[in-house]
Amino acid sequence: MTAVPVVPGCTWYPGHLSAADQAGLVATLRDLMRQAPLFQPLMPRTGTPFSVRMTNCGSLGWVSDRTGYRYQPHHPETGMPWPPIPATILAVWEAVSGYPHPPEACLVNWYGPGARMGLHQDRDEEDLAAPVVSLSLGETGLFRIGGTTRGGKTVPVKLASGDVLVFGGPARLAYHGVDRLLPGTSTLLKDGGRINLTLRRVTRPD
Repeated sequence: MTAVPVVPGCTWYPGHLSAADQAGLVATLRDLMRQAPLFQPLMPRTGTPFSVRMTNCGSLGWVSDRTGYRYQPHHPETGMPWPPIPATILAVWEAVSGYPHPPEACLVNWYGPGARMGLHQDRDEEDLAAPVVSLSLGETGLFRIGGTTRGGKTVPVKLASGDVLVFGGPARLAYHGVDRLLPGTSTLLKDGGRINLTLRRVTRPD
C-alpha cells in the first residue's frame, strides 16, 4: 500500500482499490441508492442547492437544508433509516484510519458534469480525534487541501478512481474542496461523473 504525504496529517493512497473492487463497489452502491435515493442538499438560510447530489449509509447521515447542517438517523425524504455501511467500505476504514472505533456515517456524494465542492471544514462531528477517510470512484477530481484558516495556500491532488485520502490530526479541520472533474479519465461509471465516499466518526466513543 503506497502512502503519499500531502500536508501534515493528510495522506494519499493512490490506487488503493483494484479495478475489480471498484466495479463491485459501484454495484453495491447502486443497490444502496435504491434503498436511500440521492437527494439535493441545500445551503443553510439561502436554500441554494449544492451542485452535488448525495445520500448516506451508516447509523447516522449528514444532511443540509435551510435549517442548517446536521447528522440524523433517517433519510430526509423517505424518512427511512440509512442502510448499513457495506463491508467493502468498512475494510478501507480499518486499513487506513488508524482509529480503533468504526465510522458511523458514510456520505455518498455524486458529482455530475460541472459539479464542485467549495473549500470547507468538516466540523459537525463531536469526535474530532477520528480522521476523515475519503474514497474516490469514477472520473478524477481535482482536490485541494489547505490549512485551518480560510484563504491560505492549498495543495492540489488529482484523486483518481480507487484512490483513498485520509486527513486527521493537524489536518482534521483543514479547509478542503473539489475544484472540478477531469472528464474522460474513467469509464467506471457508465454516465460519467464521480462518486466520493466520505467516512466519519460522529460521536465520541464511551
